[in-house]
Amino acid sequence: MSEILVTNNLCKAYNKKNVVENVTISIPKGSIYGLIGRNGAGKTTIMKILAGMIKPTSGDYSYDGQKNGSPEFFGKIGSLLETPAFVPTLSAHDNLKLKCIAYGVKGNVEAYIADLLNIVGLGNVGSKKVSNFSLGMKQRLGIALALVGDPEFLLLDEPINGLDPQGIADIRNLIKKLNSEKGTTILISSHILEELSKVMTDYAIIERGIIVDSGTTGSLHKKCKDQVVIKTRDAEGMKIALQKVGITDYEFDGRGSFRVDGYLDNVDELNTKLVNENGKINSIFISESNLEEYFLETISRARK
Repeated sequence: MSEILVTNNLCKAYNKKNVVENVTISIPKGSIYGLIGRNGAGKTTIMKILAGMIKPTSGDYSYDGQKNGSPEFFGKIGSLLETPAFVPTLSAHDNLKLKCIAYGVKGNVEAYIADLLNIVGLGNVGSKKVSNFSLGMKQRLGIALALVGDPEFLLLDEPINGLDPQGIADIRNLIKKLNSEKGTTILISSHILEELSKVMTDYAIIERGIIVDSGTTGSLHKKCKDQVVIKTRDAEGMKIALQKVGITDYEFDGRGSFRVDGYLDNVDELNTKLVNENGKINSIFISESNLEEYFLETISRARK
């Protein structure tokens, strides 16, 4: 799969302090790419750079091979960053009409607007003023506004923030629909990894402006599976013991903790085997990992 957008050592500094530092990511065409991080980690800054709202201090980025933006470049990108921008005293239809005029949309504009409203699930709101919309409806209208001009690439910054479970499900289904039916590549940020994992195909975790982990969603789930954890004060001796019992595929954190696949139903047997091979065990247990725990552990390691 070819990349639609690539960043190369992207940096942004304010008052000589980097809030984004050497960010290099490759977003495959047709993917839903999750940018995951705590509030203030640098997600919005990256999106603002990619949307052309601010300039990077150093580094560069390219869309379909074209570097650092141009009117044609940004014409292929739609964005919903922070609070959706609309006129609250107007209807959803009229807000979209204003943006269609600004973007010079040609042809049957009324049919175009009706299609956008149907896509985001607002086809039946009529002339209701946006000021009377729920938060979820406002988010859907924000996405509709971002879709004016038929962008190939969509930037969504925390689109589920503050929504109730039904609102989150609605936005999740909308994102899947845009990706599958229109082929839109989507970069979506959130601090809720568990929820984002339900839609994303690829991901990057950012902490203090630095990418600390990335990969496909499949690789992420492998990292989060249940494993046997063995803690020891004799790491070298444990490596020998593991090899003697036939375990060569393990994770070692460099501080005396080993993670092993298998043996989930017979930890006692593994314990006995390792002790018989002079493995010095401080503790042995099953770690039932989940995505949020993995996220918190990852950013915790990054802060050390």
